[in-house]
Amino acid sequence: MKEEKLLAILRLQKSKAIGDILAKKLIIAVGDVEQIFKEKKAVLQKINGIGSHAIKHLFDAKNIKLAEQEFNYISQNKIEYNYFLEDNYPANLHNCVDAPILLFKDGNINLNNDKIISIVGTRNISSYGRDFCNNLIEELAEYNPIIVSGFAYGVDICAHKAALQKKLQTIAVLAHGFEQIYPKVHKKYINQVNENGGFLTEFWSEEQPLRENFLKRNRIVAGISKATIIIESAEKGGSLVTADIANSYNRDVFALPGRSTDLYSKGCNNLIKNNQAHLLTSVNDIVKMLNWDLQKTSKKNIQKQLFIDLNVDEQKIYDLLLKDGKQVLDIIALECNIPIFKLSSILLQMELKGLTKPLPGKMFELV
Repeated sequence: MKEEKLLAILRLQKSKAIGDILAKKLIIAVGDVEQIFKEKKAVLQKINGIGSHAIKHLFDAKNIKLAEQEFNYISQNKIEYNYFLEDNYPANLHNCVDAPILLFKDGNINLNNDKIISIVGTRNISSYGRDFCNNLIEELAEYNPIIVSGFAYGVDICAHKAALQKKLQTIAVLAHGFEQIYPKVHKKYINQVNENGGFLTEFWSEEQPLRENFLKRNRIVAGISKATIIIESAEKGGSLVTADIANSYNRDVFALPGRSTDLYSKGCNNLIKNNQAHLLTSVNDIVKMLNWDLQKTSKKNIQKQLFIDLNVDEQKIYDLLLKDGKQVLDIIALECNIPIFKLSSILLQMELKGLTKPLPGKMFELV
């Protein structure tokens, strides 16, 4: 990536009042992240969601200096990064409209394996939860999944350590920058994690582990995975937020049941009772739900052939919907790199050809 482009991304990322969803709208509307800061303010204000308040922060001069400082840190420390419009960005996060526009990574992360699961839960893990977590990962090892968690006390670090013991790749998603570590007692595990996995964060190098950062971190934990597993949780807690986010992304959620009198089983029991999580009693529950048992049998890939006269943009959209199923308008625009105003017209033409059909909530699918 060119220096100017990364500086523009960092500047956009640092702009207050511009979250990830709004940032993506801006990039798609103008066609390129560098063009945002060259565009006239009057043009930008016509974009849905961009008001004078957002424009003010977008062109805040101090963000230029801050972006340059972070760029120097990235360059000097050879920090790897993933931009949401590039192929190396985690595939599962592509389908999450609020996923970060830029991710920083450290270690030996390889996301070519599509068997990615997140394991989260209480910091106050019991012997029951610890034993189940260890046994679960031991039995999952034959499927060679990637184990994702948040590097926190309790269930998180238990999952990371169990994965390391079975030589599985494990990814820790951080709620702070790479110049920090939380909790500090887990610093001793950094080298082990980096050897067979690594760390991901959306936060700049000096960012502290603030309370709100943990909630933002949870959406990456939920979004990067095919499924989220809650080992133990009280009635309220961060892992329940992660479960809620995973459900909003249409990902599978599993919860370990416990006795009704156990404080740190109440959250899991409620998830199961309210049909917000699948009951988890053994590794087979995960394997069957995610069809990992079927993946052992090789299947012939049959390509559907409908129209042979699709133009380039129509082919992009068709291929995306064929691969991912129904998808929202904003995600189609992001994935295919087509501005929304142009995309709506293309989708209408494809509908008239009998290729696609609209669904409630600005969603589209192949016929």
